[in-house]
Amino acid sequence: MQPDRHDAFMRRAIDVARGATATGDVPVGAVVFGPSGEELGAGCNQREATGDPTAHAELLALRAAAATREGWRLDDCTLVVTLEPCTMCAGALVLARISTLVFGAWEPKTGAVGSLWDVVRDPRINHRPAVYAGVLADECGALLRTFFR
Repeated sequence: MQPDRHDAFMRRAIDVARGATATGDVPVGAVVFGPSGEELGAGCNQREATGDPTAHAELLALRAAAATREGWRLDDCTLVVTLEPCTMCAGALVLARISTLVFGAWEPKTGAVGSLWDVVRDPRINHRPAVYAGVLADECGALLRTFFR
């Protein structure tokens, strides 16, 4: 995926994030795109809806993409998410071999792609995706600010 397409793909993730508010979940959306820009899987936070502490948007999108591809290796795919991933989600996207991570708003409390930690760029791991941070950050952050008001 080319960086000039990041805004368009982030707008899709923002639309997905809006679905979380219907169940009282924090509005975070994630979408996995294939090498030709096709959508392979999407998810929004569903921790409140499901009672599952691992039901983060990123994990749900990765699971959906793996099901679509019928395999866990997503090494030519891009994960687009409205909020900087936490350690769990950063670890999962590394293990899924995501090639590119695009995220919107920074998460200074739990972010693991540069805020508190930098899991995805740790030289000790065997896979490090390209990272594009701050894509439509104001719009992504506005979703969160509105939710927490």
